[in-house]
Amino acid sequence: MTQVVVLAGGLATRMHPHTLATPKSMLKVAGRPFIDWQLERLQSCGFDECVLCLGHLSDTIVAHVGDGSAFGLRVTCVQEGATLLGTGGALRHALPHLASTFVVTYGDSYLPFDYVAPLRALELNHDADVVMSVYRNEHRFEPSNVAIGAGLVTRYEKGSTDRELAYLDYGALAVRRGFVETFDEGFLDLAKPMAAQVRAGRVRAYEVEQVFYEIGSPQGLATLEKELGRQRT
Repeated sequence: MTQVVVLAGGLATRMHPHTLATPKSMLKVAGRPFIDWQLERLQSCGFDECVLCLGHLSDTIVAHVGDGSAFGLRVTCVQEGATLLGTGGALRHALPHLASTFVVTYGDSYLPFDYVAPLRALELNHDADVVMSVYRNEHRFEPSNVAIGAGLVTRYEKGSTDRELAYLDYGALAVRRGFVETFDEGFLDLAKPMAAQVRAGRVRAYEVEQVFYEIGSPQGLATLEKELGRQRT
């Protein structure tokens, strides 16, 4: 079993008013709900099981995806309920469904790389709890938040404007279940325990060369729509 967890529970405020009545994962991109593109991409990389961590307007996604068979996957939907839990809290809430190792990605990310590669790296490096995919961004697309050295993530500062941070968290992490077991229940931003693991030297880096796509902003959605439209012609 090769498992991926998709964190898709946020309110998507940058995409208002579109996401007031439609969850971000269901926004149309090149004529289809984004989640269709994402799940097909994940299946093509070799995943056979997907855990969807859902919050805002989650029933719409559950009804659309079902058991995942239409995408060649076994999908489990874990709904947060009325109180949103944040990225780390959502993972902790999904703990009963998590494999011993798995990949975590985000419900607004479309990454043109081998999603399973960081998982293979994690399985080869028993001294790490996480392998973070990173992209040498140099503050081009958004502020960089990662520094690496000797194969390790040496700094991870979400929201930083430090020009010395050359890399960006690419949006795909390979994670050991035992790491998630250390999380407290309730609201938690995944960046907090991640930063602690970086300081402990337990996060390895997997460098990616391909530019990333996302639908978390109108510009990002338009860029991905153009790219997917190009692929279909």
